[in-house]
Amino acid sequence: METENLIGVGLYTPAEAGRLLRISPGKLSRWLRGHRIGNKFYPPLWTPEISLGDERIFLGFRDLMEARVAGAFIAAGVSAIKVRAAIDTAKEVIGETRPLSTNRFRTDGREIFLHIIQKDEDGEQREHLLNLFRRQFVFNGILDPILKTVDFGSDGNPLIWWPGGRRLNVIVDPARSFGQPIDAASSVPTAVLAAAAEQEGGIRGAAKAYDVSEASVRHAVEFETMMEQRLAA
Repeated sequence: METENLIGVGLYTPAEAGRLLRISPGKLSRWLRGHRIGNKFYPPLWTPEISLGDERIFLGFRDLMEARVAGAFIAAGVSAIKVRAAIDTAKEVIGETRPLSTNRFRTDGREIFLHIIQKDEDGEQREHLLNLFRRQFVFNGILDPILKTVDFGSDGNPLIWWPGGRRLNVIVDPARSFGQPIDAASSVPTAVLAAAAEQEGGIRGAAKAYDVSEASVRHAVEFETMMEQRLAA
């Protein structure tokens, strides 16, 4: 993929993605590259949407959203093998290469379902729920927080992520700043505003320097502090 084609896709190294997702860069690399244990090779969970023609791993915005859900499942006790099987099943059913990043998933607290809308022989739409994990894990509270912090398009695909929750007004939008976290009101990267708060003598100076509200700077500082705390944890 050429660099000019990355607009609207987002571009993240495993380290950048790991900082946002609170998933180790090494784990993300294994998920997207595959890995070997002894004589057994475990293939990638999915193929990343970005390839710059070399051996390096990069994630796009859809990969970021896919990894977010995969990571939540794995943290809940689902093996990577079962997550891969669920991805493969969902790919086949809904025709999406990154199905976990869509809003097609539902849960009753114990099971994960894929929401499917199909036309019957009379041309009428009927809704179905496909069980992906067969009552083996407890999922209460996993999917709701994930779905609530993402804006989805009418096709069910993710458009914008609110990585600190909607209160902070910080978004990750692949169409702006190559998907880096930005202040939603001004589109200024949070890292820039947080750095300005240190260099310009505080919140008020940074707000004046970048012509943004003081609230935008405070939220950017809070968000960047939260990201640093995640790295230190």
